[in-house]
Amino acid sequence: MRSTEAAHLAEARAWLEKKDKKLARVINDVGICRLETNAMQSVYQALAESIVYQQLTGKAAATIFGRVMTLAGKPDILDPDDILAAGEERLRSVGCSRAKALALLDLSLKTKMGEIPDLVAMESMSDDELISHISSVRGIGRWTVEMLMIFRLGRMDVMPATDYGIRKGFALTCKLIDLPSPKEILSHSEK
Repeated sequence: MRSTEAAHLAEARAWLEKKDKKLARVINDVGICRLETNAMQSVYQALAESIVYQQLTGKAAATIFGRVMTLAGKPDILDPDDILAAGEERLRSVGCSRAKALALLDLSLKTKMGEIPDLVAMESMSDDELISHISSVRGIGRWTVEMLMIFRLGRMDVMPATDYGIRKGFALTCKLIDLPSPKEILSHSEK
């Protein structure tokens, strides 16, 4: 973790502990945040990987994504042209469902057309702008873009309110019987 990230996390922790006593207890019990951003070859490759990983175990998804990479013919770089050339049937033959194959093809086409911002462009875009641009891709919704913003772009002020883990953690922290709605999560997080 870079020292600037560590400083930002320490500042955020102190602020959160001051604002929310229940969250302060959780932070104290859990310890310091160890979240680190994952490097990405390209925005395109990170989003393609996200599509393949949706609703699969990590091991199964890694196997299929490895096959997609092999199908593209390059061990470390995934290129939209390679996926477009492969087509739906070849993507399906390496383990992608029809929906995932079509999503990969849509992502590839939109990337080629310049509709998906690159990393430099993303840096100047708001969260809402990113969500709007990227969720136009078939198979990519708000949650996927929020995960990209957190884990790949290192944005610290993102609340994925529809995430089951966030909702369950909030319910446990606040001793709720039912899971809170995403609206309740967002309202509380605005504090």
